[in-house]
Amino acid sequence: MKIHYECFACAANQCQKIVEIGTNDLKLRKRGVIEAAKLMARINNDSIPAIFGSEVFLGVYRAIGNDDPFRDYKELSNRLAEGVVSDIEKEAEKIDLKTALKLAIIGNVIDFAVGYAPEKIEEDVKTMLGEELYVDESGELFEELGRARTLLYLTDNCGEIYFDRLFIKKLKEAFPHLEIYVAGKEGPIINDATVEDLREAGFDGFTEIISAGTRIVGVPLDRVSEEFKEVFERAQVIIAKGQGNFETLSEVKDGRIFYLLKAKCKPIARELRVPQGSMVCMRAR
Repeated sequence: MKIHYECFACAANQCQKIVEIGTNDLKLRKRGVIEAAKLMARINNDSIPAIFGSEVFLGVYRAIGNDDPFRDYKELSNRLAEGVVSDIEKEAEKIDLKTALKLAIIGNVIDFAVGYAPEKIEEDVKTMLGEELYVDESGELFEELGRARTLLYLTDNCGEIYFDRLFIKKLKEAFPHLEIYVAGKEGPIINDATVEDLREAGFDGFTEIISAGTRIVGVPLDRVSEEFKEVFERAQVIIAKGQGNFETLSEVKDGRIFYLLKAKCKPIARELRVPQGSMVCMRAR
C-alpha cells in the first residue's frame, strides 16, 4: 500500500506522542520533532506508510535517547488483555473457531497509533462480539488450513497477542497436523509485539517463535532476515494481523495471505473498500 495524503499528518502526530511519552526533557522533545521533520522530508509517492513511519519513529527514538518509549503502554496492554483472555478461557469449550478468529480481530483495536486506551478492552470486547465481520472469508481460510501443513502467523500489537494466542490454540485443536510459526519484531517499535513479548506470553509452548529480523512495522520483505524469508516462502497459509502487515504486503497479491484486522483509519478502509471501523477477514488478491 502506497502512502495516502492523511499518512503524513498521522506520522507527525505520532512523533509528538513519542517525544511526550518518551521524555520529560523539553530540549529532547524539541530535538526529537526536529529530527522527525528532517526524516519526513524524504516522503515520496512510493512510500509505504508502515516503513516510512518506522524509519521516522526510530530516528526520534535515537534523538531523545529512549529505545522503547512505549514500554509502559505495552506492559499495561499485555496485563489487561491477559486478564480479559484468561476470563474467556475459563469457558474455552464454549468458544468455537469462528468466535476465536473474531476475538483475534477484536484484539487488533489495541493500538497506541490511534490513541486507544487499553483500559477499555473488556468493555469493547463485549460490544464488538455482537458485531458482524464486514468481510468474512474465514470459510476459505479454514479450508486452506485443512489442506496445509505449515502456517505462518504474523503478529501485530502487544495486548492483542493474547487474543492471538487463544485463536492459535483453537487452530491447533482444529488442525493438529499444522506446523505453526509465529513471528514478532526483532526489537521494539511503537507498541508492536517483539519476539520477547511472544515468549513472555507463552507462545513457545505450542508454536515456533521466529523473528522477522527487523524492527520495521509490518513485513518489509526486502529487510527481513533470511530465516524469516525461508519460513515465509514455504508457508502454505499466512495469517497477517493488523494494518502494518497489510500496508507492507498488500501489493504482493499473494493468495496464501489472509488479513485479519480492524480498519482503524481512512486510508486502510479506502484500500480495503470498507467503512472505517470495519472488521475483516480477507484473502489477498
